[in-house]
Amino acid sequence: MQNPYAKTALTALGAVGAVGASAAIWGIGIERYLFTVREHEVRILPDGSAPVRLLHLSDAHMAPWQHRKQRWMAALAENWQPDLVVNTGDNLGHEDGLRALRAALDPLRGIPGVFVHGSNDHAAPTPRNPLLYLTGPSKVKVAGEPLNTQALDGYLTDDLGWLNLNNAVGSLELPGMRIDAFGVSDAHRGWDELDILADLVEQLQADVAPATATLGVTHAPYRRVLDTFIDLGADLILGGHTHGGQVRIPGFGALVANCDIPLDQARGLSEWTHAGRTAPLNVSAGIGHSIYAPVRFACRPEVSLITLLPRL
Repeated sequence: MQNPYAKTALTALGAVGAVGASAAIWGIGIERYLFTVREHEVRILPDGSAPVRLLHLSDAHMAPWQHRKQRWMAALAENWQPDLVVNTGDNLGHEDGLRALRAALDPLRGIPGVFVHGSNDHAAPTPRNPLLYLTGPSKVKVAGEPLNTQALDGYLTDDLGWLNLNNAVGSLELPGMRIDAFGVSDAHRGWDELDILADLVEQLQADVAPATATLGVTHAPYRRVLDTFIDLGADLILGGHTHGGQVRIPGFGALVANCDIPLDQARGLSEWTHAGRTAPLNVSAGIGHSIYAPVRFACRPEVSLITLLPRL
């Protein structure tokens, strides 16, 4: 006679296995293709300013065979008609990713924009256990295949006309207004040079009249970067890197942020406060993933469309 407790245990184990398999099928085979545009409104412009549609792109991790992603990104310009593009890095996910990235971003040519680097704009990803992502901030143990960062930057600056904000500052002219921006290279790899930004920002502001708004741009939204951006007067801060946790628990949220930002700010629009000053912070969950961790669960791939509006 079969033990009823053993039968119950086997049934429960089978149910758990079925749920796990279903989650894996959803995360690997379905959700990572459910590309989404998240819309937000931020009131940072002076009274009487015209609205500005800011398209925030991040973490495409582009590989040449990812045609669905390329087609979806290529349609963003026509479907959403942005006035300004902010790209917070990790564009490449393969040594041949630039050709595919061109197919995705070419329709944005001529729209003013800025960009910073993530580490995957310099080196290709390396094979690793995808479950390690859930154990905390990643560390580089093996250098990936070097990527042609110079060719990437040439495409973004010369072809698309975007400003390189890697530890740099700049200004963008939009109809009836000027947007100042400053940024840093990947803080997750320690490439941020925050100590030089203050002088660069001061020089920029001394050379021209006050800007309509100022953006702070980073790939990895580490606290030290966000605090410095607040000190430098950013009206809006934009970052990526977190993938929104990539695997989220419904009702709880992200398990990891891959940096020291609070988990409840690992995706979406929130606020960052430092030294008595507060600015909106948008952290994009990104469009892609490492080719060695092809999964999204309760965290759809995304871009953000942020409409900048006059202050109330």
